[in-house]
Parts: sequence; structure tokens; C-alpha cells
Amino acid sequence: QVQVVESGGGLVQVGGSLRLSCAASGRTFRRYRMGWFRQAPGKEREFVAGISWTGSSTFYADSVKGRFTISRDNAKNTAYLQMNSLKPEDTAVYYCAADPRVGDFMTGRSFDYWGQGTQVTVSS
Repeated sequence: QVQVVESGGGLVQVGGSLRLSCAASGRTFRRYRMGWFRQAPGKEREFVAGISWTGSSTFYADSVKGRFTISRDNAKNTAYLQMNSLKPEDTAVYYCAADPRVGDFMTGRSFDYWGQGTQVTVSS
């Protein structure tokens, strides 16, 4: 079992950058695939980015491709989401998710472990 805690959210202007971190407990972090999801007010949760156990494979929603980068440091038990060229529509609560099983990165139901979320607000 793993616990994940997000950090790094905040208020940023359009075009700015933020880096979110997802710190995970446990010694088996390297065995968990990781994902980032977000939920804006009045909208459903949506997939943002995912990364495989080793970090060799990454996946992105079309809306963030070329602007966001997901990465992980297994030695530090931490995953990251670098967000550049932020837009007002990126405003949401961002959640980190983890799961040790093979599964669909883009589906929230395939992840068993979730953080509490961190707010990202992009002002215009």
C-alpha cells in the first residue's frame, strides 16, 4: 500500500509555470505506475498525464501535450508534473494517483491510491 501527497499548487498568471510534486510513502514506489488527474469546478475529473513504473513511458491528454511534462524520481519516491504555458482552463484541483497493477493510465478507476489534491489557479 502507498500513500501519496501532492504539493506545489498555487496561483499563477497566464503563461506562467508551476511544478507539482507527488510524494509517496513506502519502499515499493518504483513498482507503482503514477498518474495526474484534475477536476475543475462543475466538471468531471479528467486525465492529465501518466508515467510507467520505470518512467520509460509517458502519456498525456491532448489538452496538455507540449506544455506539461510528467516525470518521476524513484530514489526520492516522488513524481512530478511540470506545467508550462499555463492557461485559465488549466485551473483545477490536481490529484496524484498510484497503482501497482497493469492498467489504463487514462482511467481514474484503474488507480487505487489517491492524494488529497492541490489547487492550481491560473489568472488572466
